Amino acid sequence: MNSASPPRHTRIAGTGSHLPPRRLSNDDLARQLAAQGIETSDQWIVERTGIRARHFAADGVACSDMALDAARHALEAAACKPEDVDLIIVATSTPDMVFPSTACILQAKLGIVHGCAAFDLQAVCSGFVYGLSVADAMIRSGAARRALVVGAEIFSRILDFTDRTTCVLFGDGAGAVVLEASDAPGLLASELHADGRHVGILCVPGTVAGGRVSGDPLLKMDGQAVFKLAVGVLGDVARSVLEKAGRSEADIDWLIPHQANLRIMQGTARRLKLPMDKLIVTVDEHGNTSAASIPLALDHAVRSGRVARGDTLLLEGVGGGFTWGAVLLDY
Repeated sequence: MNSASPPRHTRIAGTGSHLPPRRLSNDDLARQLAAQGIETSDQWIVERTGIRARHFAADGVACSDMALDAARHALEAAACKPEDVDLIIVATSTPDMVFPSTACILQAKLGIVHGCAAFDLQAVCSGFVYGLSVADAMIRSGAARRALVVGAEIFSRILDFTDRTTCVLFGDGAGAVVLEASDAPGLLASELHADGRHVGILCVPGTVAGGRVSGDPLLKMDGQAVFKLAVGVLGDVARSVLEKAGRSEADIDWLIPHQANLRIMQGTARRLKLPMDKLIVTVDEHGNTSAASIPLALDHAVRSGRVARGDTLLLEGVGGGFTWGAVLLDY
C-alpha cells in the first residue's frame, strides 16, 4: 500500500517591490494644490492620516511596468526564473486596459510563453490578500506549483485634485511575492469577506460606454464611514484567522495591514493587544497604494531586516466593495 502523500502547503519564496522615482512630500503636494486654489498643509495631512509623502508614476508608465519591476525583484529573491511560474495573479483597480488583463500583459513582458494561467483580481485595497488566498488554494489543490502574486496601482490617475480629503491620501507603486508549494506550512489560514451594501462609500462611479466616459471616473470616498467599518472588520477578521490556525494574538510577530491611514492601523493593533513596535508602517512614505500597499510594506520589512524567516505575519486589508480579508502565515 502506498503511503499517504504529505500535505501540500504554500510558502512565500521571495518578495519584491517598485516605487516610482517621483516623490511628492506633503509640502510639494500642498504647493501643487495651492496653484488650483485648494488649501492644505503638511500638518493637516499628517494629523489626519500619518502620511508625509507619496510617489506618483510618470506619464507613459503603465501599471504593468511597475508590476514588472516588482515581479523581477521577487523572482530574484526566490532564486527562480520567469519560466518557473505557472500562475500569475495581478490585484489592481487601475489596469493598463479594459482588457486584456494586466496579468496577461505582465506575462508577455516577463517572456513567459508556456501558457500558464494569468488573470487580474479586483478587490481594491483588499486585492492582494484576496490574491494570496486564491493562489494558496490553487497551489494546495495541485492546480499550480509556483505563483506570482502582484499588487500594482496608479491611483494618481483617478484622483480628484479638487478634493483635498481624498487626493492627499493615495500614491502609486507595486509589490509582488512568489509563492511555491512546500512540505512545511507557510500560509496558515485566510478569510475573505465582502458587503456590497457599502458600494457607495468608496468607489470610482464611471465606466467606458460608446467610446466615452460614462459617469464620474474619479475616486469618491466617505472617509468617516470607511474608518468606522474598517476598524471593526479588521479586528474581527484577524481574530477569525488566528482561531482557524490555532494561534493567538501573542503568536503574531508582525502586523502588516493595508497602509490606508495610521489611525486605522493603530486601532487594529490595539484591538489585538499588540504593541506598536510590532506594526509595520510605510504609509508615512508611500501613502495609500491600495492593492500594492501590503506587498510594498512586506518587501520593505523583509529587505530592511525586520521580518525574518520563521516570523509569524498577519496581513489584512479593507477596500471598496466593501471588501476585507486577512492571511496568517509563517514567513
